[in-house]
Amino acid sequence: MRALWAGLIGSILVCLGGFGVADIPRNHPILTETGLSWLTYGHGKSLCGITFWVGVALMVVAWIRLGRVLCDTATDHSRLHLRRWVLAWAAPLMVTVPLYSRDVYAYLGQGALFRAGFSPYADGPAHNPGPLVDSMAQVWASTTAPYGPLFVWVTRMVVAVTGDHVILGVLVMRLVLVPGLLLSLWAIPRLARHFGASPAAGLWLALFNPLVLIHLVGGPHVELLMMGVLAAGMTLVVTGRHVGGLVLLGCAVSIKVTAGVAIPFVLWIWLAHIRQRRRVGARDVAAVSAAIAGVTVAVFAAWTALVGLGLGWLTGLGWADRIVNWFTLPTVIAHLVTLVAAPFTALNLQSVLPVTRVLGEALLAVVLVVLWWRQRHSEREAMAGIVLAMLAVVLLEPSTLPWYYTWVLCLAVAFTLPRWVRAVVVGVSTFMLIVFQPDDSILFYKLPETLLALALAGLAGASVMRTDPLRIGALARRVWGVRTPVPARDG
Repeated sequence: MRALWAGLIGSILVCLGGFGVADIPRNHPILTETGLSWLTYGHGKSLCGITFWVGVALMVVAWIRLGRVLCDTATDHSRLHLRRWVLAWAAPLMVTVPLYSRDVYAYLGQGALFRAGFSPYADGPAHNPGPLVDSMAQVWASTTAPYGPLFVWVTRMVVAVTGDHVILGVLVMRLVLVPGLLLSLWAIPRLARHFGASPAAGLWLALFNPLVLIHLVGGPHVELLMMGVLAAGMTLVVTGRHVGGLVLLGCAVSIKVTAGVAIPFVLWIWLAHIRQRRRVGARDVAAVSAAIAGVTVAVFAAWTALVGLGLGWLTGLGWADRIVNWFTLPTVIAHLVTLVAAPFTALNLQSVLPVTRVLGEALLAVVLVVLWWRQRHSEREAMAGIVLAMLAVVLLEPSTLPWYYTWVLCLAVAFTLPRWVRAVVVGVSTFMLIVFQPDDSILFYKLPETLLALALAGLAGASVMRTDPLRIGALARRVWGVRTPVPARDG
C-alpha cells in the first residue's frame, strides 16, 4: 500500500533532517570529528530543514490516507501486517538526534546524579556537572525529578552502562523505552477488539500517528514506556485478569503518577465483571476496593523501597509550573484576562496565572470525582470515564506538552470514534508538530507562524472529513485536460 511506504520514506527524511535542525548535544565533538558540522549552519541547515519538514508532511499525508482505509470496517486489513509497519515507521526515529525536546538529556542527567550518590528527588542535575547537564535544557538543571521510582531506577541503569557518553546514552535510553511501543502493539488491538472497535483503526489512531512516533520515539519521552504499560494494564483488567492488570497499573504509576487517574475506575470494571455472574453486594465492593488499593500500593511501595529515595518525587511535580503555553485552559484564561485588562491597567501574566491555575486544579478535582461516579454503571462507561479523565487532566492541569496527549490516545482506541473526532485528532496532532519546533523552540507566540500552523492543521483535519478539500486534484485534471468519466445511464 503506497501510504505505508510514503510514511516510511517520511520517517527516514525526518531522521536525516533531524541531524541539522534538532536537539544536537552541546559541547560534543562528534559532528566536527565526523565532518558533519556543516549540517548545523548555513546552507547545510537549510537543506536539513527542508528535508525534515518534507518528511513530517509525508508522514502526516500518509497517516491521513492510511486512516481512510483502516477506519473502513468493511475492509480486511489482516494482510497489511500493520504492526510490522508501525515498527518500520519507528525504526529511523530510533537513530536520529533527539527531536522537539531535550528531555532525554535531563533523564540521563538525573540518572548520572543518582549514580554519583545524590538524590534526584532532592538535588538537580547541576549538582553533578558534565556533558549530560550541558546538553539538557538549562531551565531544568536545578530542578528535581518529577518521575516515579521505577523510571528513576531505569535512568540510573542506563547511565551505569553508558556513563557520561551523551550519544550512547540517548540510543540506550531509546532502547529501554521501546518495550512501551511493543506493549502498545500488543495491547491496543486487544483493547479495541474487546470493546467492539477496529484494531486497525486503533493502531492508526495511537501508533501510526506522527505526533506519537516523532515525539515519543524520536524525542524520546518517558510517555512511550508509560503508555505501553498503561494500555497493557487496562487490557488485562478488562479481560478479567484484574490482579495482573493492577500490577502493571502500579508500575505505570511508578513511572509517571498521571497513570493513577485510571486506577479508581478499575473498581467499576471489576464490579461489572462480578455482576455478569451474580448480584453485587457490599462485601464485593469492600473486597474489590481493598484488592485495588492493596495491589497498587504494594507495587508502588516495592519500587520505592528498591530505589530507596522515598516519596521525594512529589515535590518535583511542582516544577511543571515553569512551562507556560496556550495548551491548557488555565493558561488560555490567564492570557485572555491580561489582554482584556490591558487598556485599563497593567496586569502582569505572572500575577494572574497562579490564580487561574489554582482554579483549574480545583475544577479538575471536581471533574475527576464527577466522572468517576457518573461512569460507574458498566465496563464500557468506566473505560470512557478513564479516557475523559485523562483528557481533563491534559486540558486543566497547570501545563501541557504535545506528548501528554498520548495518555488519551492509547485508551481512546477502545471506541469507534466519529469521523469529526478523528478530524480533530488529526488537526491537533498536525498543529502540535508545527508550533513546537524540532530544536525545542516554540512558535506559539509568533502570530504569522501560528496562523500558518492553524491553517495547515485545519486542512489536515478537513482532509479526514472530505477527500481533497482544496479540490487540487480536480483542478489538476482540468489543467491537463483529463475528464472525469460519467457513468452511463441505464437504458
